Amino acid sequence: MKKYKILTIFMIAIISIFTFTACSKETVKDSFNIYKTALEDKDYKKMYTMLSSSSKEVIKEEDFIERYNKIYEGIDAKNIKVDVKENEEEKETVNFIVQMDTLAGKISIDNYKAKMVKEKREDKKGWFIEWDESLIFPGMSKDDKVKVKVLPAKRGEIYDRDGKGLAVNGKRYSVGIYPAVYDKSSNPVLANLLDIDEEIIDKKLEKNMDPEQFIPIVKLALEDKEKLAQVLEIEGVRYYEVEDRVYPGGEALGSLVGYLKPITADRLKEDKEGIYHNTSLVGKAGLESVYENTLLAKDGKEIYISKIEDEKEVEKKVLAKIEPKNGEDLYTTIDTELQKKIYSEMNGDIGTSTAIDPKTGEVLSMVSSPSFDSNLYTTYIPNSQRRKWEDMDISVFENRFNKAYSPGSTFKIVTATIGLEKGAINPLEKINIQGKSWQKDSSWGGYKINRVSQKLSSVDLNNAFVYSDNIYFAKSALKIGTKDFIAGSKKFGFGEELPIKYPFAKSQIANEEKIGDEILLADTGYGQGQVLMSPLHLSLVYSNLVNDGNIMEPVLEKKEGEEPKIWKENIVTEENRTIVLNSLINVIEDKDGTAHEAKLPGIKLAGKTGTAELKLSQKDKGQENGWFVVMNVDNPKIVISMMIEGVEGRGGSHYVVPKVRNIMEYYLKDK
Repeated sequence: MKKYKILTIFMIAIISIFTFTACSKETVKDSFNIYKTALEDKDYKKMYTMLSSSSKEVIKEEDFIERYNKIYEGIDAKNIKVDVKENEEEKETVNFIVQMDTLAGKISIDNYKAKMVKEKREDKKGWFIEWDESLIFPGMSKDDKVKVKVLPAKRGEIYDRDGKGLAVNGKRYSVGIYPAVYDKSSNPVLANLLDIDEEIIDKKLEKNMDPEQFIPIVKLALEDKEKLAQVLEIEGVRYYEVEDRVYPGGEALGSLVGYLKPITADRLKEDKEGIYHNTSLVGKAGLESVYENTLLAKDGKEIYISKIEDEKEVEKKVLAKIEPKNGEDLYTTIDTELQKKIYSEMNGDIGTSTAIDPKTGEVLSMVSSPSFDSNLYTTYIPNSQRRKWEDMDISVFENRFNKAYSPGSTFKIVTATIGLEKGAINPLEKINIQGKSWQKDSSWGGYKINRVSQKLSSVDLNNAFVYSDNIYFAKSALKIGTKDFIAGSKKFGFGEELPIKYPFAKSQIANEEKIGDEILLADTGYGQGQVLMSPLHLSLVYSNLVNDGNIMEPVLEKKEGEEPKIWKENIVTEENRTIVLNSLINVIEDKDGTAHEAKLPGIKLAGKTGTAELKLSQKDKGQENGWFVVMNVDNPKIVISMMIEGVEGRGGSHYVVPKVRNIMEYYLKDK
């Protein structure tokens, strides 16, 4: 019996040894696979359970978890994949590859080595990992850190047609405080010199914990040397030159160019590609916004291991890198000096103006008045400027040039063209018009159409233009008829988006492109009713008269080798075009013409005035918007349309004419 007992014990021992030996052949790999899966899942607590006892003496569980969390979250590690390499030589070492996606691109490292040791835990033997920082990233030591560095890219710049900067990457003075020597009693003096609230300085000082750290307060333009000199007289005030967005065109180009603002949280959430970060500046309004994707600078990023050397942090090893990509420059067709001249002539009046080259479609200017200086958004807005804006009845930030307005009598060339092309207007036929008011018949009730001048009772097309006779064009519209009028207007692009990247309101003949009754049709004939046009579209419509009946695609961006394209072709026959153009010349040349005061010696101009009345009924007295559209005829270079709001009591459209005349004289004097 004793013999059998000994034999049984012996057999159990043999089986146990065999079992452990058999298991141990797989345990190295199996144990590492637990660690591998935990790493892929970012389960750092599970990873820690696979560390050897000696490793756990070096790093505590909470420190281990925090280290991995900090590093992997800092680099935005995702899609981690671990592949074990075959290894026949070192049975107790696992060679493996780690791949992951990060904010600086893909990391793929193939020289990881995990040394495995056999330990007994809870009466069981198994394989565990001898861990150190090289298992986070090879080459990493205990005191090393993993850092992320942003590699700044430069935003694209915006230029005018002559290469003058509209929005450029320049320099400014960052003015601030060196707390170690600054006395808070100087706050009122500094605030007064900078024209800001004292509270702004107080709050910045309160937040600062380091007396040796410079506290920026405002930025000043490099030209503002006088103010800089004044604030530097205060002890503890310092300045540095910093890179910044600069807008050389100033107020005249504010609405057109726009400005930059810090990105909003909502927009940052929408950025699925990770192009922006929480300190990004994005285009707000104007060209800066419309061409954001062109101008956008895509910062690069670098993930690297840093170490301390000679008490300084130095780069030890680069793990991943995305190179910065500068934004593209935008070259526009805008003429800066023309833009400034137009803005100056408008002199703060509420309104808008657009100028184009009729032969190429190039947009020479787009003015909204009053406007703002874009530089105020990259420096700061003084209190006096804020008060000025608050005291104004209107907003300087409303962009007026891309909106649609009632064009008044400037629309009459559309009615004339449609009528001539359809044969509904005989240019030589004189129509009998008596008195100041007219209605078709009693079915119109009390509604009547008024005309400006009663000087003529027998009116042909030329007279109708020269005297701007509303009744003539109202009758012409009725003769054309609703169907043909709407069809004819479509040839000019009514109801369509303008073929230009900058967003413009659609021009319309009537709401939903339906003229519901005769009164509306009659009013439409002289540019009232429900007609709406943007100033750019109006300039384009006029341009066909000096461009062989064609309207060019409006162009705002200059591209080398790109030829002008026709948007609307052969709108008017040469014969009818000549008739309308000569009438518009007479509007200026004839001493009785509504725009005679625009006449320039030695320069032949053609144009049309218009006064759009904004009121709900004929009995009301509403706001009047004054229009003038003009172009030079011989060797055509420019078509300008200008609208100024609230010209009632100021001469109507005659308030606008001298302003545009001055612009034409300026622009054409050397051409």
